[in-house]
Amino acid sequence: MHFEDLIVGQTASMSKTITETDIVLFAGLTGDFNPLHVDKVAAAGSVFGERIAHGMLIASLLCPVLGLRLPGPGTIHLQQSLRFRRPVRIGDTIEAVVEIVELIDEKARVRLNTYCRNQEGEVVTVGEALVQVPRAEAPRGA
Repeated sequence: MHFEDLIVGQTASMSKTITETDIVLFAGLTGDFNPLHVDKVAAAGSVFGERIAHGMLIASLLCPVLGLRLPGPGTIHLQQSLRFRRPVRIGDTIEAVVEIVELIDEKARVRLNTYCRNQEGEVVTVGEALVQVPRAEAPRGA
């Protein structure tokens, strides 16, 4: 989509079930081997009682929504605020949702509310994104 195609209130989402493999690959990619994520015995003694997914793994589910759905291809992610509200466990299905709340015409930027919720509808991550979106090309000779 181009900037000119967007309207305040538009939403898009994608869902993913979090697996053991997701957590192990994310730990390997980032180097974050916090025992809460990768050590079953250590995590069992934590406040959560079991292993949980990395917060940034869950937040990263917003990226394909922004880059592929809304606003879509060509979107440049400029800023992201995040607040982690609930743990995500292996087997949880997470829906990442974005909603346009402001269109900033002068720089073709878009402000969006972002959040992720689990299969119970509980919000696990909430924040706000600022992105830059391609403009429609002006017709030649105009």
